[in-house]
Amino acid sequence: MKLTYLGTAAAEGFPGIFCECAVCRQAAARGGKDLRTRSQAIIDMQLLIDLPPDTYWHMMRHALPLMELEHVLITHTHSDHFYPQELYYRRKGFCVTTKLMTLYGNDALVRKLDQYAAQTRSSLQEGLLACQELKVFEASQVGNYTVTALPALHDRSENCLIFIIEKDGKRLLYGNDTGVFPDSVWQYLKGMPFDLISLDCTTGKERDGNNHMGVPDLIDMKPRLMDNGNIQQDTRLVATHFSHNGGMLHEDLKAALGPHGYLIAYDGMTIAI
Repeated sequence: MKLTYLGTAAAEGFPGIFCECAVCRQAAARGGKDLRTRSQAIIDMQLLIDLPPDTYWHMMRHALPLMELEHVLITHTHSDHFYPQELYYRRKGFCVTTKLMTLYGNDALVRKLDQYAAQTRSSLQEGLLACQELKVFEASQVGNYTVTALPALHDRSENCLIFIIEKDGKRLLYGNDTGVFPDSVWQYLKGMPFDLISLDCTTGKERDGNNHMGVPDLIDMKPRLMDNGNIQQDTRLVATHFSHNGGMLHEDLKAALGPHGYLIAYDGMTIAI
């Protein structure tokens, strides 16, 4: 499997929209890996994870094959991860396609799509879009992949998700937009080795653990993942989903987390496992 990070920022982007803090000014001046769009990823250019407002830019910048995609995982329905307005254009008059695209996620995703369809003529009525609710701790076949949704410790007003994704004997954990895993997740993951573990680092220098994570949380997570049997010799650890409020640029993150074995995701980074 190949995991490509299309965007690696939190909701406001990095530099933050409208922000003139010192970190944002430095990021804008440095460019490169310090310029981050809203979080999105894709596996093998086949299985998309999340649909943020920056999806169109990702399509152009990273040759994202949106017209061919049939399966999209949605972690939760915050607007930086799910921007349903774009789906208005997946219909006759705006695009030419006969492929059914299915979105997979929580019950809030199902409700929001139903509400959106009721408000406007959409691809749901034209048979170009479908939605499937995923139950936590239950494996589902999603195209060529086996996907298991797990509960995230994030917005308590909806059932936010992280994902185990498996194919051809390889297994990864996509775990951003969560604090330290709930006990039920640790128990489910007990003894389950991963080839790649991708974790949230929104709060940068600051510890969180209740809605997101920061560098101190990720440092603590590694030995816990090892004790839980989730890290093997070749496991790749990745930090992603960064906010300027965390106060750390790309090189700062490398200096803080590199010694602990973490790679720092940047827009366009691809990891093969």
